[in-house]
Amino acid sequence: MKEMVLSLLEWIVGLGHLGIALGLMVEVIPSELVLSYAGYLISQGHLSFAGSVIAGTIGGTIAQLFLYWMGYYGGRPFLEKYGKYILISQKQIDLSESWFEKYGNGVIFFARFIPVVRHAISIPAGIAKMSFSKFTIYTLLAIIPWSILFIYLGSQLGSNWEDIKTIAAPFTRGIAIGAIVILFIVIIFKVRKGKK
Repeated sequence: MKEMVLSLLEWIVGLGHLGIALGLMVEVIPSELVLSYAGYLISQGHLSFAGSVIAGTIGGTIAQLFLYWMGYYGGRPFLEKYGKYILISQKQIDLSESWFEKYGNGVIFFARFIPVVRHAISIPAGIAKMSFSKFTIYTLLAIIPWSILFIYLGSQLGSNWEDIKTIAAPFTRGIAIGAIVILFIVIIFKVRKGKK
């Protein structure tokens, strides 16, 4: 299985910056691996850092827009029936919908850093008919630092890029905790403001 994933990854990113964008759009392989492998190729002089970040941002954003549109036009029944084909489980839909209802539009940014809801959060935004421009801005603001982090780590790891999950764990855990704390503070602020 590892060999198959590695071969697919090499083929995708072998397409250059376009491959990075495609890899994040389709997300058959986790974005962390695609981006860190791109970082490795940067360290070998095959890709540019800026081009890789732009490609990662475009691909990651398009993938989320696709999920947003599925929610917007297909609604929950469509996703319950076909979500499994794009690796979105019922649990992810339920959790992300609950988060979106509870925390509002701002969750689109913060949830991008939290496992399980990270990808599925676009779906309830579409179902709720969230403003397209607001959704896109929040998504971009989250995907840019995500892309930069994993491409940078991959470039620093060089040929050890496959260790990205272990190396990135303290960063991603810290980012997820920070996102949850900030989200909690925003909620408290909104509740207090609502009482006034």
